[in-house]
Amino acid sequence: MSKRAAEGSSDTPSAKKPTMSKSGAPDGGPGQVEIDENLHSRQLAVYGREAMKRMATSSVLISGLNGLGVEVAKNVILAGVRSVTIHDTASVTLQDLSAQFYLTEQDVGRNRAEACREKLQELNTGVAVHAASGQLADDFVKQFQVVVSTTAPLAESKRLDGLCHSAGTAFIWAQTRGVFARVFTDFGPAFTVYDVNGEEPHSGIVASVSSGCPAMVTCVEDERLEFQDGELVQFSEVVGMEKLNSHGPFKVKNCKAHSFELDADTSGWGEYVRGGIVVQVKEPKTLAFRKLEQALSDPGEFLLTDFSKLDRPAQLHTAFAALDAFEAAAGRPPRPAQPEDAAELLRLAEGVAAGAAEGAAHKVEAVDGGVVRQLAHCAGAEINPMAAMFGGVVGQEVVKAVSGKFHPVFQWLYFDSLESLPDPEQLAKEGGGGAEEFQPLGSRYDPHIAVFGRTMQRRLAGLNLFLVGAGALGCEFLKNFACMGVGCALPGGGAAGRVTVTDDDVIEKSNLSRQFLFRDWDIGSSKSTVAAAAAQRLNPAFSVTPLQNRVSPETENVFNDVFWQGLDLVVNALDNVNARLYVDSRCVYFCKPLLESGTLGPKCNTQMVIPRLTENYGASRDPPEKQAPMCTVHSFPHNIDHCLTWARSEFEGLLEKAPREAAAYLAAPADYARSLRANPDASARQQLEAVAEVLLEGRAGSFEQCISWARTRFQDYFHNRIAQLTYTFPEDATTSTGAPFWSAPKRFPRPLNFDPADKSHASFVQAAAILRAEVYGIPRPDWAADPARVAAVAAGVDVPAFVPRAGVQIETDPKADRSKPSQAERTHDDEAVIESLLGRLEGAVGQLGAGLQISPIQFEKDDDTNFHMDLIAGLANMRARNYSIPEVDKLKAKLIAGRIIPAIATATAVATGMVCLELYKAVLPGKPLEAFRNTFANLALPLFAMAEPIPPKVIKYNGLEWSLWDRWTLEGDLTVQQVLDWFGAKGLTAYSISCGPALLYNNIFPKHAERLGKKMSELVVSVAKMELPTARDHFDVVVACEDEEGEDLDVPLVSIKFR
Repeated sequence: MSKRAAEGSSDTPSAKKPTMSKSGAPDGGPGQVEIDENLHSRQLAVYGREAMKRMATSSVLISGLNGLGVEVAKNVILAGVRSVTIHDTASVTLQDLSAQFYLTEQDVGRNRAEACREKLQELNTGVAVHAASGQLADDFVKQFQVVVSTTAPLAESKRLDGLCHSAGTAFIWAQTRGVFARVFTDFGPAFTVYDVNGEEPHSGIVASVSSGCPAMVTCVEDERLEFQDGELVQFSEVVGMEKLNSHGPFKVKNCKAHSFELDADTSGWGEYVRGGIVVQVKEPKTLAFRKLEQALSDPGEFLLTDFSKLDRPAQLHTAFAALDAFEAAAGRPPRPAQPEDAAELLRLAEGVAAGAAEGAAHKVEAVDGGVVRQLAHCAGAEINPMAAMFGGVVGQEVVKAVSGKFHPVFQWLYFDSLESLPDPEQLAKEGGGGAEEFQPLGSRYDPHIAVFGRTMQRRLAGLNLFLVGAGALGCEFLKNFACMGVGCALPGGGAAGRVTVTDDDVIEKSNLSRQFLFRDWDIGSSKSTVAAAAAQRLNPAFSVTPLQNRVSPETENVFNDVFWQGLDLVVNALDNVNARLYVDSRCVYFCKPLLESGTLGPKCNTQMVIPRLTENYGASRDPPEKQAPMCTVHSFPHNIDHCLTWARSEFEGLLEKAPREAAAYLAAPADYARSLRANPDASARQQLEAVAEVLLEGRAGSFEQCISWARTRFQDYFHNRIAQLTYTFPEDATTSTGAPFWSAPKRFPRPLNFDPADKSHASFVQAAAILRAEVYGIPRPDWAADPARVAAVAAGVDVPAFVPRAGVQIETDPKADRSKPSQAERTHDDEAVIESLLGRLEGAVGQLGAGLQISPIQFEKDDDTNFHMDLIAGLANMRARNYSIPEVDKLKAKLIAGRIIPAIATATAVATGMVCLELYKAVLPGKPLEAFRNTFANLALPLFAMAEPIPPKVIKYNGLEWSLWDRWTLEGDLTVQQVLDWFGAKGLTAYSISCGPALLYNNIFPKHAERLGKKMSELVVSVAKMELPTARDHFDVVVACEDEEGEDLDVPLVSIKFR
């Protein structure tokens, strides 16, 4: 039986406290598990509350605190298990610092686990971190739910795995050897995966169901169905064929974009009438893992990472088996650049291959000598990027083992990044490659030198690198750079380069679960400043400069031409597309390599943008995010997302936009009125009505009046508007074609009546009243903390009875423009209404008092004490109740309404590790396109898809070739005519020249002929209004051209170097 904590506290095994000699904080008892939702909100969006609870009752043993071990420990501690015990028998050496970021030179000689325990404990005070040394006794090992081994030799790993397999403990054996890695997992003979991919169950809205076998189900065409043949589905809310709701789940087949068939006979179930929701039923999956002893000779199917290396996993399985034999015999790994050791390893590998059973899937026809020799070269060294990448991979496997969330590696994962190694030709061009190339310098970088050579290390040390962003990705990158020696002076070497990191954000509590360089006491401080200081503590030789500027057109005075020209490399660590596109455009302009990456929950991607070799980041775009039609959100919601979108909009309208307009009016009444009278349209009327509501009709002077306002809003939102909607469109209403108006996906709503005993009603009026009081600066009485007392006051508010109005227009067109007032909101007397409201406001200004302060409230999702999410969740859930849509808790509401991007530390570590492996390829010139890799990875499945980058589009004309990486520079303070002549000499007809949005010249305008003799530098100042500071020697223009056939031809950006 698995020792993973099961669902429900009654089935949760208590995690026993280890008794082996160790140090550390005491374990917290399993008891009642509480998840800090402010800290773990982004992680909860990935794992869910139940999986997090299982994690929080689990104990993990990590044996081997080398670079890989500390990376795994970091990620597991950040994830929030109950306790982590780190174990090691080895002492710290200087070489450990190449990948073990929590060790210092002062730790040399200390036990590795003891030396880094306190720093690991700082990552998450909610996780008990212990350190242990000595041999791993059987009873000690059996106390844990997961055991990870990163340094044990094969014999010890077999012993540990056999022990764990019989005890129901998950076992993971992982190693990185230079640019090679292997991972083995054994989660026991019957391991249950509760959720194989972590995706939300697919769903559809039923439009019709046929009677018969098989039954054909058709769904509305709003969304494409994602069901796959063989999956199970469950129905609800079907009218007329109710057995669909009570029977099942049903297997589906012949799945198409908007229909599927049920493997069921519905002929005796009546006729389908209307309605229905169909949802995928996600089935658990049970996996039978083999012990390491068996899996070595019968490994099964390998997890493939690179489709250009289809036979590589089998080659590496053979090579690593030979490596185990070599180390068992020699008592050491092969030495770098030693032909004798490489030859011996190759001999052993050929013996392993010959001994493999005929027909076995892992048997190789011929051992790849090149791969084996490189493994021999790398085997004794550990490098940071591989430790970071596989620290993420293995950390995720630990989480899978204790939570049952996501599909584990089953059972072998092999990887290499041989392309990261410098080619002999590259080394020779840089003056390297001699006898001393791979010899140590007696420094912390010696393992990197053993793998990549001194030439590469000197190049890394001298790099000038720009890191854009200091959040989750940025923290990992800074740690990696400090360990790799980027911008770090070498002993006896030349001047160091520098890493410049910029981020305009400050640290929040929710950052701490994955942005590992930050601590509680850093909250509110600059991300870049704190991260840079923390990275320097990891390596005091690290040259890093933190800035707090956003990289954008507005900061080109900071990040000017001189800055960009001085860079060797740019690494993006951003979380939004627009910023990425801008940095991409700058890298293209200045011809600088850009290493791009991003994460989304357990998924991550990397993209290499290499000058003249690859396309740029902006060459491909994701499709725009689909938005629900305005009429759906406002009147016809059919899922909780619609309700939350509406709730967020109402929150901002009531508490931010309207108060802001009211404050603007109070600050300058005459100017405000003058502005509205200049453009008295429907938008201006709505704006002024909001001001009047805040300052006149709805103005509050006491907390009781705020409660009255909240009660009135409840009545308006959840009773009156719904009653008016159903009066205008009764349940039996039909469309102009005679079809039922309330057909799928529309849901017929029911008005709510306020009930002070209903906790949701009480919570809504409490949150609304408290926030309304905040707008007016009204003190909150102590009793306001009791929603029942607030609701009792609200129940006494006199609310007028609803009277339906005839002729009310309600928008039903899904294509209506959400940015403009609807037809129902437009009137023919907007100007008259505006004048009337201005008159009332002007008459009341004197009575409002000079001391009246209106404070708009800006939505903040990550403060659970501010009542913002309480109000939004209340708005959304009451609206959901109107439409019989399932309600959600505050956490789910926060994730959707707060537009929280799911994020976990493991995916971040994998992404940054892969990027840093690509960095090695980019720093020495000469790597071909096929050496680089763009990667998409999904740790949930798990899936790794690596592919060569796409080359840039090359245009050829008249013997010329250019791509997006080219920029044509014209020397001299040229006139327009001289520019046209320059193009004419190349067989191109330039007919238009523009600078930014300004048109400097176009031959279709006769008046522009007057500009032909004018200098371009004069026109960019007089027409384009561009400033040309004395420090700048050029400006850029876009020239539109035709070829000799009169066809438009895209040409590069043109720089006029006028000084």
